[in-house]
Amino acid sequence: MSILLTILTFVLILVSLFLILVILMQPAQTDGGMGASMGGGMAEATFGAQTSSVLSKATINASIAFFVLSLGLYLGWIYQMRHAAAKAGNALPTIAAPVQPALPPLAPIQPKAATAAPAVPAAPATAPVNTAPKP
Repeated sequence: MSILLTILTFVLILVSLFLILVILMQPAQTDGGMGASMGGGMAEATFGAQTSSVLSKATINASIAFFVLSLGLYLGWIYQMRHAAAKAGNALPTIAAPVQPALPPLAPIQPKAATAAPAVPAAPATAPVNTAPKP
């Protein structure tokens, strides 16, 4: 299947190049521009008075071939990828990753006092001294 997809890709590239050349060879509405510089006179000498109809038909046929080949390649790649996944067992690859330790819990946020009173320094906390005699 991959050989067929490779051949169709090559043909699609050739059709794309042909389509580009045919579009550039077409005469412009004012008989100037890119069509005249890219061989408009030579195309007229080759195809005669019916140059525009021959180039129009070639453009239509090349664009149809381009879209058919593009759609065929798209469907071919989808078919190949689905069958490749079926052969692999439809399993996702397992990746070994190091285990990271859990983060410590965050301390709760203390609300700030709503009043603007000056802060009074707190007295140092001391343990009460028991002076009573022991029995």
